[in-house]
Parts: sequence; structure tokens; C-alpha cells
Amino acid sequence: MSMSRLLLNKFPSRQLSKLPSTLIRGDLGLFSAIRNRTLSTSSVAGTTLSTEDYDVIIVGGGPAGLALAGALTSYDTVRDNIRIGLVEAGDLDRIRAWCQHDGTYSNRVSSITNESREFLENIGAWGFIEESRTTPVQDMQVWDGISDARIYFSAREFQESGPSSSTRPYMATMTENLSIQRALLRLLDRYPQVKLLDNIKVDDILPDSNERGGWPLVKLSDGRTLRARLLIGADGFNSPVKKYAGIQTYGWAYDTHAVVATLHHSPMYPNMPFTAYQRFLPTGPIAFLPLSETSASLVWSTRPHLAKTLKQLEPDAFRRMVNAAFRLPTLSMQYLHDILSQDNDMKAEQIAEEIRWREESHNISPHSNLSSSHEDLQGVGGAGVGGYSGEADMPPLVTSVQPGSIASFPLRMSHAEEYLGTGLRSRTVLVGDAAHTVHPLAGQGLNMGLADVNSLAKCIRDAVSVGADIGSRTALLPYPAARYFENHKLLSATDKLHKIYSTENPPLVWARSVGLEVINELPFVKGLLMTNAGSTSAKSERTAGDDVLDVAANVIEVAARTAATGSSIMHALATAGGNTLRNAMRR
Repeated sequence: MSMSRLLLNKFPSRQLSKLPSTLIRGDLGLFSAIRNRTLSTSSVAGTTLSTEDYDVIIVGGGPAGLALAGALTSYDTVRDNIRIGLVEAGDLDRIRAWCQHDGTYSNRVSSITNESREFLENIGAWGFIEESRTTPVQDMQVWDGISDARIYFSAREFQESGPSSSTRPYMATMTENLSIQRALLRLLDRYPQVKLLDNIKVDDILPDSNERGGWPLVKLSDGRTLRARLLIGADGFNSPVKKYAGIQTYGWAYDTHAVVATLHHSPMYPNMPFTAYQRFLPTGPIAFLPLSETSASLVWSTRPHLAKTLKQLEPDAFRRMVNAAFRLPTLSMQYLHDILSQDNDMKAEQIAEEIRWREESHNISPHSNLSSSHEDLQGVGGAGVGGYSGEADMPPLVTSVQPGSIASFPLRMSHAEEYLGTGLRSRTVLVGDAAHTVHPLAGQGLNMGLADVNSLAKCIRDAVSVGADIGSRTALLPYPAARYFENHKLLSATDKLHKIYSTENPPLVWARSVGLEVINELPFVKGLLMTNAGSTSAKSERTAGDDVLDVAANVIEVAARTAATGSSIMHALATAGGNTLRNAMRR
């Protein structure tokens, strides 16, 4: 192997241009091609291809891929010494030009933890986000749809009881995904070192068969071929990079779809905190996430046939079902689901009448905030509508649904068996949804991806700083060491929560309710949970996911004890009561 090829495998190309020419005088032609980025040739299965060399190729222009490119450009040593390319099948110009009218929002939003926000601030992306389109989540209320056991979180209370210098007065920031992508693109447009290749698909990925140690060759739909020292898959669950690397994924699809929509409601009362609400129903959790004083984002996880039915409802009928889902007892919600499954053409007036009758049967006063029909007494949007009147504990009543915002998508849990390719398929790494997908009940999918990106960018920075090969397994190993188990903890905890709250078994409902109420009465424990969930600013080199995943470990322990408690009670009752009671409990 020539000296130039040895140097090529060892150093990023911009560092090569700074080496004395005496080191490479044996092959000046090759070095000149590398330094000036002219096309080189590569052989694959006996075929000669024209290729373009990159130090890093990122496949995927979603939030994770763009954030990784932005993170790399934030380090001078990386930005000045390696060449970065990003391949995206979609049109990035549409994201650059994305703009919503005042009072309207995209239906895909994320709860950005303070750790993730700090990461975006540090790389210079947050400054490009339109602050008026973000909302701080100051309080959170979560409750059991069967027992009504609740837990309350307040960032303000924790800030008052803790060191104010180390906390923000909110737990997270609601931000539209497209707003994050647009901000990252505006950041990257300042750095010509990153070449954005959009409207181009990856047709195939093959290993190079020449002396370069099997660098991945990425064949694009426009006929070009890119050769990467390091190939990064930020390309989602069906990742071509993951397929090329031969990395297997384990997990399962849930019998659940998430219905999303942008909701409008009556104005909040003055000085009321922005509060996120989540109710766990047996069919899945429903979440109300504040976007402004009069708008919110809905994420309703439910059975696929119910999701299909909800999407087919007229907007006024849909909003009435949303209001009822936060208020009606589970038995009545199940009845509404049953009649909708039989007749998905029900009109809003029919649903309203059914809800009124169910509320009367449960002795719910039409003037109570537990009633979703009292709007009909006062008029939609009238005074008193909204549920912020002291009785509280309910989100504002939805008055309308943003046209065209109702959509749904299937949910699944998956985790790649490893994040790095090996053998002939080395020099590959996975981040974000290409590495893992999670149920949205914890709202941590994007935060996990940003934590991956933060960790991987530091690995690449460290390798460049010491002149190491950024595509070598040795240089990349700190990334999976930092992220794999942390992601696994959150995936496992979220999966267990989904399963625990999907059961209507009385002992398990009792056990999970007692656990939730006990934690709610322990301010110190709640403070620790909020700290771990990202309500404090990082003062160390911890990644954004570390704090969140500490919570996941605690949740796993609580969930396991809850399940064990419920099983023990059921066993004791069954033994005392015989087969009749056992069958009743199982039912």
C-alpha cells in the first residue's frame, strides 16, 4: 500500500492538505485528487465507478440528521478538517420555506427537554427557532383513567425549593418538529463545509473493494456515487444504512395507533401556568400538550380501528370525543367507542346527546369541569369554558380542530442489536429512529435522538483532535458505550408503562394507583423525578438522554413492584375464594 493510501485511511482529508509534501511525493496524483476533491475511481465487483469522497456521509435530513451535521460544524477542529455530506430524499427547500399562519400549528410537535434545548443552544440552532411558536411546559398532570389516581408536577415549585441558578422555570418546551428542522437548515446554510444533497434517494450501498478497507459506497438516484470514511444512518426505522450494515432489530408493533391533531380552545385564565395533561385509558393514553394560550397539540394513542373511526368523524364530533376522553368515566368511554365502531357516521349532535346522557347517569353536574357538555349551556368559547376555575384538574374544553390536522400513524418499539457495523460492513453507525423507536407516551423519541447525536459528535470531534481514523471502531466505541444501555432503559420503561396501564385487572389498577398517589405525596421524590426528566440545566458533560433515562430506571423498578404487588394480591384472593373468585379476577 502506498504512503498516500495509508495517509488517506489515517487522517481526514483537510488535515492531509497540511502535511509536508515529502510525505506523499510517491503518489502526488492521488493526494492532489484527495485534497482538491476531484473524482476518483473505485472498483466494485469488477466495475469501475466514478466516486466523490467524503469523510462523513449522513443519510437522512430529519431532526436527528440535521442536528448531527449542525453539531459537527460547531467544533472548529471538525469543521476545518473534514468534509461532510447529507443525503435526503425529500425537498429541504420546502422545510426552509415552511411557514404557518398565526394561530395555526403543525400537528407534529415534540416536548424538548431542557437538556435537549441546551444542546441545540450550544450548537447555535436554537437562535434560529421562532420563540413565539414555542411554549414552556410549566406544570404537568397525569392520571389513571380508571381510578383517577393523579400525580402533579410543577417546575415553579421545584425551582422555589431548589437552587434557582440550576433550574429553568419549566420542564420542557413544546416545539414543532418542522420549526426545529428549519432552524437547523438555517444554521447549516452558514457552513459550506456541509454539502446538502436533497431530492435524492439512496439506491444502493456497497463496500469498496480496493485498498481503502471497505469504505461504504453510496449509490444515489441521480447517478452519483459517494465514498464515505464514515457512513451515518439517521434515516428512520427502515434505514438503508442499517440494512447495508446487516444490523438486526428486535421489538414489536403495538396494537395501537397515535391520532394527532391541533386543537383550539378558549383562552386560559390570566397567570395560569402552561400545563400538559395526560390520561391513561385502557385503550391507550391521551395527551393534551399546550402550544399557546388558545391552542394545543393532541396525541391520542388508541386501538387501530378506533383511530380509523376518529379520523372519519366530522371535526365537531371529533372535538366532542376528545373532550369526553379526558372527563367521562372509562365505562362510558368504552360505550362511546362501541357505538362509534358500529356507526362511524354519527353526527356531532348525536354524540353530544349521548355524552349528556352518560354524564347524567354518572351524576356529573353540567356546570362541573368534569362535564364536557356544559359548553352547550354557555356557547362554545363562552365564559367559564376551559376548566381553569378552581375545580380544575382538566384541560380546557376544545372548541374547534384545525382543518387538515387530524392524522394517525402506527406505534412500535424497536431497538437495533448494535449501533456500529462490523467486519466488511464497518464504518457505519446508527442514530435516532434508525437505532430505536419508542412509544410516544413519554414524549422522548426526539430527545433520545438528540442525545445520540450529541454523543456521536463528541466521538468524531475527539478522533479528529488526535488525528485518529473517524471511521474506525476504536474511535466510535465510546458512542454505543454511552448511549446503548441508556436508550434501552427508557425503551424498556416506556414499554412496561404501556402494558401496565393497558390492563383493567382490579388488583393491578389498585397497585399502580397506590404507587402513583404515594409518589405524589413525596415532594422530594417528585423533585428528583423532575430533575431527571430534564427540568434542570446540565452542569456537567451528561448528555440530554442521561437524565431522562435515570427516570426510566426508576419507573422500571416501580412498575415491577407494582406488577408484583398486583400478582400477589390476586394470588391470595384466588386462594381464599377458590376458582370462582379466581375467574372473576382474571376477567
